[in-house]
Amino acid sequence: MFLTITTTGTPERPATDLGFLLHKHPEKAQAFSTSYGTAHVLYPEADVRRCTAALLLEVDAVALVRRGKGKGRGGAPDAALAQYVNDRPYAASSLLAVALSSVFSSAIRGVCNARPERAAQPLPLRVEVPALPARGGPELVRRLFEPLGWTVTVEPVALDTEFPEWGDSRYVRLVLEGETLTLAEALRHLYVLLPVLDDAKHYWVASDEVDKLLRAGEGWLPDHPEQKLITSRYLSRRWSLTREAMERLELVRLAEADDSEVEDIDNAVEAETETEEKPTPLAVQRRDAIIAALGARGAARVLDLGCGQGQLVQALLKDPRFTEIVGVDVSMRALTIASRRLKLDRMGERQASRVKLFQGSLAYTDKRLKGYDAAVLSEVIEHLDLLRLPALEYAVFGSARARTVLVTTPNVEYNVRWESLPAGHVRHGDHRFEWTREEFRTWAHTVAERHGYDVEFVPVGPDDPEVGPPTQMAVFEMNTATAKTEKTEKTEKTDKAEKTDKAEKTEKEAKAA
Repeated sequence: MFLTITTTGTPERPATDLGFLLHKHPEKAQAFSTSYGTAHVLYPEADVRRCTAALLLEVDAVALVRRGKGKGRGGAPDAALAQYVNDRPYAASSLLAVALSSVFSSAIRGVCNARPERAAQPLPLRVEVPALPARGGPELVRRLFEPLGWTVTVEPVALDTEFPEWGDSRYVRLVLEGETLTLAEALRHLYVLLPVLDDAKHYWVASDEVDKLLRAGEGWLPDHPEQKLITSRYLSRRWSLTREAMERLELVRLAEADDSEVEDIDNAVEAETETEEKPTPLAVQRRDAIIAALGARGAARVLDLGCGQGQLVQALLKDPRFTEIVGVDVSMRALTIASRRLKLDRMGERQASRVKLFQGSLAYTDKRLKGYDAAVLSEVIEHLDLLRLPALEYAVFGSARARTVLVTTPNVEYNVRWESLPAGHVRHGDHRFEWTREEFRTWAHTVAERHGYDVEFVPVGPDDPEVGPPTQMAVFEMNTATAKTEKTEKTEKTDKAEKTDKAEKTEKEAKAA
């Protein structure tokens, strides 16, 4: 991956001042370590009349794959070979843009203590990029650079010179020439527009990218005719980030037109204060929804299956409607933390009688789980391998058979709304899967039909009209016919046990006589 910057000069203003502006000595070849390989800066030519600085980025394909891998399970699969065999080591992209900002960090800010007057002056510049991915072709390259004062020479690269009938590739050879720009302005143009033309970034785009874009776009982006395209592509088409950037750019444009500061324009709403209400965390919304559903169904004796560190158990204990709460988890460490959270060793006798914690696996039937009004599986099923899900299903719905069962799980469709969540990744490293709303409903309806329950679905968190809520909750209730059958069977078993006990007592009395 290669880029050159050339300038010309005179004895009074030598071209070798480029070395001062870039903070890299023309007589040295320097190497800089980056996260994805090694960046080299060297000067193929350097004299009074003409000076050329070259940036060569050697990309370590293995490091690129390792650092780019998603964490957790459930991410979109990549073609194994394509991770190592691609154009990243050879074509200018966001990798080169990041190297520019890292290696020439002072120059891109326009800082030069040795030649401050030169840093503020326009230079005769020529920038060459031998291989540049250009999604949109040569015409888009011109539309992006020409409004900034560059004379643009762009040559499409043929797919194969031996077979011209195959046409052109998506790569171009780019030459930019201009005399009205400072070196800092030129570098900022490249920093933004190289990844825009590639229409891809090698790293996850988060909210801080908006600030980076506005800093690099200062002075030219607010009035650029392709502002919307640049903003959208630079932010990897993240609609929420794009909207934020466009709104802030419009404020900048209005401030410049009014010859005032942005802060003076953007003063309709007072600054946030510490007393302003903060959004309720999703975990709290989930617990509130569970408690509301349990209360609406009159549940008093509740199982928290997969209770983890006891947050839900703690919330249930605060509500006197729940007379018995049992937390079950396979992890003894989690149960120990839950016990500390609940302060069981210091809890009053009456309160302590309402709560129990014990170890158990939800993949196996357990007699201790029978006879409860309700069972809760909050953010549990997604931690199991799909092959083990039928075992949990039978243990909960087929064996324990609480009258009401609540199941919550992430809605994978909502993941696109999380700014900090990389595309294709799951929300937690231990999630074996995350279901769409349709997948969850199909599973829930199948379970309900198989075990004699009715099921309804409740959104938890903001219900987005396009992708639904962040958490989906299924409320299973044992249907009337099943409940009557089980009540009859229970009564018959009780009567039979009583008759057996009475007969045994009579027999003992007869023998004694």
